[in-house]
Amino acid sequence: MPQTPFDDSERRIWAGSAEAYAAGFGRLCAHPVPRLLDAAGIVAGTRLLDIGTGTGTAAEAAGARGARVTAVDAEPGMAAGVAHALPEAAALVAALPQLPFRDGVFGAAVGNFVLNHVGRPLAALGELRRVTRPGGRIALTIWAAPGAPGQALLGRALQAAGVTRPPDLPALAAEDDFPRTADGFARLLRAAGLTDVHCLPLRWDHHVTPEEWWRGPAAGVATIGRIVTAQRPEVIERIRGHLVDLSREFTGPDGRLVLPHAALLASGRVR
Repeated sequence: MPQTPFDDSERRIWAGSAEAYAAGFGRLCAHPVPRLLDAAGIVAGTRLLDIGTGTGTAAEAAGARGARVTAVDAEPGMAAGVAHALPEAAALVAALPQLPFRDGVFGAAVGNFVLNHVGRPLAALGELRRVTRPGGRIALTIWAAPGAPGQALLGRALQAAGVTRPPDLPALAAEDDFPRTADGFARLLRAAGLTDVHCLPLRWDHHVTPEEWWRGPAAGVATIGRIVTAQRPEVIERIRGHLVDLSREFTGPDGRLVLPHAALLASGRVR
């Protein structure tokens, strides 16, 4: 299946971002991992596919449970980092919706926020179903929409600086998108042929220093970072200034930000 313009854009956005992602947004995205593994039924001996492994947080936690892990990421730097940090895991470069595995080879599959970064979510789920054995569970997280106030902080800083999304940064095609709600996410899993589908809203406060929260976008990490780094230096500084101002409402007594976030965790069983 050919890549969509959204897929191509995601490959460019994340190229070379492994180190900067690990130092910033990686810690944010690690929060749901224990519940993600529980939803997939990961126990000792499970042969697990961790798709979109990123810094390998889910792969490492699954390995600690005794699972046999294959960790996959579309970004070579991410896969290389996991291969170095987790030599007991099989780490390789691959991307949804085409994976280099036989049908039904895995006992379970997890994807922590990976579905936010694929151009055809339904096809991606179909591919995960193909490589997971009958009876195995697939569990995934996505960011909820509308999000919690902490998720909007960086976007508000862009808006205050007068910065809009560049026209050359494609969004997901309307026919491939789905409601980022518990019901919408559950319907997507059912449409992919999964049964025993459950979807759980997740909410947590991410504690981070203002400098850490700015570091990821300033390094070009994720779509927000791509937008920030495309600006002229004086505009980037204006964005940073607005971020400092807007951050005051989230600043705790210790000077750290307390940023509410909302996500969805959905799981289903392969027939």
